[in-house]
Amino acid sequence: MSAAEEKRFADGPADLSDKLKQRIARMGPLTVADFMEAALLDEEFGYYRTSDALGASGDFITAPEINQAFGELIGLWCVEVWRTMGSPDPFNLVELGPGRGTLMADAMRAAALVPSFLEAAHLQLVEVSPLLRKQQKSALRDCGAPVQWRKSLELVPKGPSLIIANEFFDALPVRQFVRKGKGWRERCLITDGKGALAFGLAKRQATESKILTETFGEAVKAGEIVETRPLADELIAALGKRAGADPLAALIIDYGHLASAPGDTLQAVRAHDHVSPLEGPGSADLTAHVDFGALAATVRKENLAVWGPVTQRMFLLTLGLAERCQALLQGASQQEAELIVSGAGRLVNSDQMGQLFKVIALTSPGLAAPPALSQPVAMPA
Repeated sequence: MSAAEEKRFADGPADLSDKLKQRIARMGPLTVADFMEAALLDEEFGYYRTSDALGASGDFITAPEINQAFGELIGLWCVEVWRTMGSPDPFNLVELGPGRGTLMADAMRAAALVPSFLEAAHLQLVEVSPLLRKQQKSALRDCGAPVQWRKSLELVPKGPSLIIANEFFDALPVRQFVRKGKGWRERCLITDGKGALAFGLAKRQATESKILTETFGEAVKAGEIVETRPLADELIAALGKRAGADPLAALIIDYGHLASAPGDTLQAVRAHDHVSPLEGPGSADLTAHVDFGALAATVRKENLAVWGPVTQRMFLLTLGLAERCQALLQGASQQEAELIVSGAGRLVNSDQMGQLFKVIALTSPGLAAPPALSQPVAMPA
């Protein structure tokens, strides 16, 4: 480390890039998972701690912000699943990563058609961002049910639970491994000869090499990258534990692929445009595609029933998106009608979100098939 770097580090990091360089200097290379966690959740510079990035003026926009029918249909989906659970009173209605609260506000407005559902629901919002918590509080001020915020799922009270996770799993950190000969080396974050952040490989073979080969097969070529998501496995295990004690159903909506396959899917988005993940860490949203094949396999290992995955297009159209939009068009101005139609198209068109985004549900064993997920899509060979 140069004298100039030592002096700058002694004065404290100016940004997350500096902080990561200090960490690498002290502890050695960082895994991609550690990098993602820091970029998103660092107390000083983490993206979710400091940014209000949702919406057209932010970095990205999610389905609930595109068309109100998205959240309304999920609300009605929850009502029907609640009934199959025996209409428990009370029950936890949980959302993981609720954004601005738009999805839950729309869902509760639709669910108000069944007053007993509203009376039984206790909203539990799992959110770490102080900025987003304020917006969620405003959005749900008149939702008709008590609302509490939690920093993690573990802090949600025991009891029957309905859980919504829309674009949540994609932000859970991934580990990346590169095929080297018959084994694997973990991809890491290092500093290059000029002191800049860069990707490199761990010096030693990964201890997970045998499992990776069994999971992805010998067909993965030298130099190709595969990804795992340990926190997703831990979350599914926690849901399995809850389902063993009380009725539970979870709805997961995210973008990703149906079958496990090699590929680097780590991406950063700023101002609705893709940027390098290493460009200004902490100032861009950092995500990776969800491996729905691996997710479904983990769900089954936890003795949970898995439904789907299906495409978002199939899910929303089966629930009645077209019919709901027709109702919204009644009495809408020309400008409002254009937004309703274009928003619905963005949600379900195959060249936009309709095909890339998938929907999967997991339930306690013995519960009836959830709406729009009773015919699971066959997993590709």
